Amino acid sequence: MNRGALFVAAALFAGTACACETALVLAIDVSGSVDPSEYRLQMGGLAAALRDPTVIDALVDAKAMVAVMQWSGSSRQHVAVPWTQVMDQAAAARLAHDVETAPRAFRHFSTAIGDALAASADLLGAIAAHCRRQVVDISGDGVSNEGLATMRMRDALVRGGVRINGLAIETGDDGLTAYYRREVIGGGGAFVLTARNFEDYPRAIRRKLLRELTDPVARRGPAIQRVAGGR
Repeated sequence: MNRGALFVAAALFAGTACACETALVLAIDVSGSVDPSEYRLQMGGLAAALRDPTVIDALVDAKAMVAVMQWSGSSRQHVAVPWTQVMDQAAAARLAHDVETAPRAFRHFSTAIGDALAASADLLGAIAAHCRRQVVDISGDGVSNEGLATMRMRDALVRGGVRINGLAIETGDDGLTAYYRREVIGGGGAFVLTARNFEDYPRAIRRKLLRELTDPVARRGPAIQRVAGGR
């Protein structure tokens, strides 16, 4: 994680006792399999979900801290939107704008889900003491094909109290949802949703945000530490 993102996280909490119910890393796949129009569908769909009144209410209720990270191959992760606390509609509007206008960090690299999870853990480490729950929301259109072992990183995050949810964008790989369920998601109440294609991503990400912000199982926090691969 870069120094700038750490500074932003520290500044957000300086001089305030405001609690944070949920810290949420939104990890977006920008690997070589994602073409320019698919990239726009992801970022535009996420921005639209963040503007949805029901999602805004859930974010405000959770006093959520949200960061957006773009990821691709090994050692290629970029914080596109640093930690932002959503305390009101104005903060939600700024977050959605920053997501919608974020430039693409990578274009021509492989898929390293394990590295994306490791980078998400670094992001959460900067603010974990201030938020009761830590959640990684990772979406992608393919299986990991390089970098750190996905299940090993998944298990490490779960042991640290992090919940990992997945959104599998099935663009020809009908087994991707099962792969995410088996090797990517983990933690108490963890789940994976399916987008039938990139055009379906906006619907799926809205549903996913609502579920991870309002799910009663999630609200009980990290007391249940069951790894998805062992179900």
